[in-house]
Amino acid sequence: MAALPQPRFDQFYRFPELTQLLFAYAEARPNLVSVRSIGKSFEGRDIWVLVLTNTATGADIDKPAFWLDGNIHAAELSASTACLYYLHDLLGKYGNDAQVTQLLDTRVIYMVPRLNPDGAELALADRPRHIRSSTRAYPYDEEPVDGLTMEDIDGDGRMLTMRVPDPNGTYKKHPDEPRLMVAREPGEFGGEYYRLIPEGFIKNHDGLTVTVNKDREGLDLNRNFPSEWRQEYKQTGAGAYPTSEPEVRAMVDFIVAHPNIGAAISYHTHSGVILRPMGTQSDDDMIPEDLWSYKRFSQLGEKHTGYPSVSIWHDFKYHPKDIITGTQDWVYEHLGALFWVVEIWSPNKEAGIEGYKWVDWFRDHPVEDDLKLLKWSDEQCGGQAHVDWKPFLHPQLGAIEIGGWDKMNYWRNPPPHLREREAARFPGWMNQIALSLPKLELLRTEVRALGPDTWRVRMAVANTGYLPAYVTKRALERKVVRGVMFEIHLPGSPEISLVSGKERMEGPQLEGHGPKATQLAFLPSREITADRAVGEWVVRAPKGTRLALTACADRAGTVRTEVELD
Repeated sequence: MAALPQPRFDQFYRFPELTQLLFAYAEARPNLVSVRSIGKSFEGRDIWVLVLTNTATGADIDKPAFWLDGNIHAAELSASTACLYYLHDLLGKYGNDAQVTQLLDTRVIYMVPRLNPDGAELALADRPRHIRSSTRAYPYDEEPVDGLTMEDIDGDGRMLTMRVPDPNGTYKKHPDEPRLMVAREPGEFGGEYYRLIPEGFIKNHDGLTVTVNKDREGLDLNRNFPSEWRQEYKQTGAGAYPTSEPEVRAMVDFIVAHPNIGAAISYHTHSGVILRPMGTQSDDDMIPEDLWSYKRFSQLGEKHTGYPSVSIWHDFKYHPKDIITGTQDWVYEHLGALFWVVEIWSPNKEAGIEGYKWVDWFRDHPVEDDLKLLKWSDEQCGGQAHVDWKPFLHPQLGAIEIGGWDKMNYWRNPPPHLREREAARFPGWMNQIALSLPKLELLRTEVRALGPDTWRVRMAVANTGYLPAYVTKRALERKVVRGVMFEIHLPGSPEISLVSGKERMEGPQLEGHGPKATQLAFLPSREITADRAVGEWVVRAPKGTRLALTACADRAGTVRTEVELD
């Protein structure tokens, strides 16, 4: 058996090296992993999906599936690292770890480590730029003719902040820690004040005003999904129409073509939190059974990862009057599969800040939190999370300083020495979700002679998974999943025909073995064997005829068998 590649989890891979690494895994374990392209990015790069399953136990499309993706947002590169870590963990443990072996023998993982390769390449360039998503110009194609464009102007490979002296500035130096800039108090005058401006050059500067240009590449791929899509005036970066962008269209097309996907996670950064649906409605408006299921699996996520789990609607809005729509709306609210967004990494928590409220913290927080973060930068990050201010002669602004927080390398993503630790939080939780997916299995077949050439054929199947075959009530409501489909395959002979039953017929929805209530519930469950179903036919055929039988539940997989009329 060939040795697995040994990736570096403390570094981010450029696209050619990432591609080489993925194919190296496939070459080392061809029985467990293959690499396919689900489409091309705007700039023509392949969007790679890894298909992880033991091919000796069946084709991927015949098994219940778990989807994960990362790096839909350009600079959120740790999302890609989390996927790569899970890939390495699964392949390294297969055959030695019972849980992982069971997973890859009975389920399939579809993994897209980098959904947005173009944006990631720009973030990893020698002179980086950090845009939201795709590199396509949007909503307009023109270059800016004036204003400040954010970029690395001193060639140190970082995009920091410019500190510009100004008596009307918003900020001042902290009295005890002059490296740290803090806001002026209401009604405060007479001090030394500064404007803080993103690092960049200014076109056609009038010597007085500075306007920071929006990125010419204004798309947010996470706002381009079909469900709850809204135009630009309601949702910035949404694109011209749902799935207008090739990266999103590739993901949507793949998932639609793979109805076996019952659960999914999309990795982002940052905040150190697990986000669950819904994005457009409150918990009170959610289907109760789905909410209970989400809370159960989210609590497992908290246990495995140490991250809190919260509702997007209730706890993670950019503005109290806004709603956030994206992948979660399409995968759960439209398709009815389980879905979470994981925001990797919390510098706040790392610095010992407790009880902060994610998005709200960025709007306002005590200066004491900034001092804790500066101490963390000095003691744990070699002083690189907050870069000391250095003089720079700016061609438009004159004598300024460049420094401050390195948001790309220490905020959007963990510092190199902590990236593997963060990625290692998630495999156990993902394994548990994947192994809880519904799984269709054959119980038995029966053939009973009703006459010299007439036979009753029965096929009994069961869902051996924790979750029901439909996964969520939302899927039933949206009519995106069918009950068990039984099919009998008759040889093309005039001697063989169906007396009763249909060649293809729909059976019931199958429940899983997950409890619907506690043992101390008011009423006992009446659905004791709701996990089982039987397909039955009466066939006229000569003795010795062999018939193929198939049962399929979209999200629970497919089973095939043969019977002999004897």
